[in-house]
Amino acid sequence: MTTTRGALWPRTLGGRLSLVALATATLVMVALTVLFNVVARTHLRRQADDELRTRAEAVATTVDTRHDPVRVRETADDALLDTNVWIYAGARLLERPASAPAGSTLTEAAARLAAPGSTRRCATIEAHGPLRLCSRPVGDPAPHTPPRAVVVTALDLSPYRASADTLLLASLALGATILVCTYVLTRLAVGRALHPVRTMTEQATRWSAVASDERFGTTDRPLELARLGVSLDGLLDRIRAVLRHEQRLTAELSHELRNPLARITAELDWWRVRPRSAEETRATHARLADAAQCMRTICDTLLDDARDSARTAPGTTGVLPVLDRLTAAVPADGPATVTVSCPHTLTVGVPAALLERIVSPLLDNALRHARFRVLIRAGQHPDGSVCVEITDDGPGVPGSFTDRLFQPGHRADPDDGHGGAGLGLPLARRLARSAGGDVRHDARHAPGAAFVISLPAA
Repeated sequence: MTTTRGALWPRTLGGRLSLVALATATLVMVALTVLFNVVARTHLRRQADDELRTRAEAVATTVDTRHDPVRVRETADDALLDTNVWIYAGARLLERPASAPAGSTLTEAAARLAAPGSTRRCATIEAHGPLRLCSRPVGDPAPHTPPRAVVVTALDLSPYRASADTLLLASLALGATILVCTYVLTRLAVGRALHPVRTMTEQATRWSAVASDERFGTTDRPLELARLGVSLDGLLDRIRAVLRHEQRLTAELSHELRNPLARITAELDWWRVRPRSAEETRATHARLADAAQCMRTICDTLLDDARDSARTAPGTTGVLPVLDRLTAAVPADGPATVTVSCPHTLTVGVPAALLERIVSPLLDNALRHARFRVLIRAGQHPDGSVCVEITDDGPGVPGSFTDRLFQPGHRADPDDGHGGAGLGLPLARRLARSAGGDVRHDARHAPGAAFVISLPAA
């Protein structure tokens, strides 16, 4: 039963509203049709009774009840007596229609209405069609005495019933026409009313797929659609934020995995160039394993940050071992040398992998632009936080670019030949802020560039 109801019940809102409107209109039309036909039939019956009473009053003027016996006076228009009229004086039948013999059903019905003590004034019988009979006493009888004469008139109800049936068919046809018009107009009205909703749905689907900046805004719409537009704008903003977060995470993973992948590629290329001894093979395996472990650490760190799990498990890390590990990976034949100045006991309140991911992009950036020297200094700030400053003797950051320095995808000079993606500095700042710290550019340092990392102490 539930399945049948689900199959019959429309799935669209327009179809459901139209069906509800049709059902409501049907109930109203049925009630109005029944009421109209009851009123019409009652009115037609009253018209028939009025016609019978009028004829009875006309016939009553021909009955003389002042003398005994009662008699019917001759009149110029005796046709009234031949048109279904019976005149009784007590139980004695004075006049009857020629078409109604004394023992006929019609005459017996007239006799029952004219009988002394009868309380009925009108009755309907079926005799060669529906007939209506009404009785009228003649004269002014004394109280509690039967009238001296009674006139009974009859009328064929076929024309009245035909009129009632015609009215019934006409009302049914009119009701069906109104129901069809109601359904069609409701579908058109609902479809027109829901057209903006369909348009907004299509636009929202299209905009969410491409992360468009288009929004519904507060244009001139009905209040309900305006609220829907505000809700859809909020959903589009969240979808766009999720897509940006996904794109940023993908770009950051690509950026951070590039160096260990380059190390693995170089080791494999060098492996294919010439045969190696067992000791060199073990060293190569160790470097490959270290690069793979570095890639795993990068993935875990960035994914943990994306899940916002770095705050829940801050950890404690010695700063100097992380800096030494990063500087040890710097090629010895590079153009710049790296100097580290850090107390052995300095600790920071972030995991080692996170600290490495914060410092690594800044160190790579310094090595990319330094001429001869890169200096890393770490220490305790008077406010209790740990500061790591990375400086180089390169050209520095142009003053016109400082506002976009930490925006993803922006570089001061895209044609400098270094091939950076403009993601390292934004990644370092984001990771530092996720741990409760920050990364800033020190514009007072000259020549070269200086970046200061501040992180919570252990």
